[in-house]
Amino acid sequence: MDKLTKEQRRKNMQAVKSKGSKIETRLAKALWAKGYRYRKNNKTIFGKPDLSFKKYKIAIFVDSEFWHGKDWEKRKHDHKTNQDFWHAKIERNIERDKEVNAELLKTGWTTLRFWGKEIEKDLVTCVNKIEYEIKNAKRKNNI
Repeated sequence: MDKLTKEQRRKNMQAVKSKGSKIETRLAKALWAKGYRYRKNNKTIFGKPDLSFKKYKIAIFVDSEFWHGKDWEKRKHDHKTNQDFWHAKIERNIERDKEVNAELLKTGWTTLRFWGKEIEKDLVTCVNKIEYEIKNAKRKNNI
């Protein structure tokens, strides 16, 4: 049984953003402050990464723990209502993430994925990982 009324649940679900989330914005602003220029949700890149550096072929995804199934095998039974729906939805998201990673890798892209909590707790390390990949791409391509 759901703890919220149908109206409360509807409002909560409407508030979930597919792009421009707080964690995504936080990472983007940190990169911008360091002088990195990127594209957000670029539709020309497979999987529409949250942030991308086309010149360096780097795609960055910011994944929330709930929607992308962090620790899924341990947490899949946390859903108390509508389990069939949520299991199918989240498992499909996990599968889609794998498909996107594979396709980008096949076409020469570097894919970075960060969990929301990872960005919240250690933004500096996330930015450092991105900087490392940019420097690596510059070295590889003599840019």
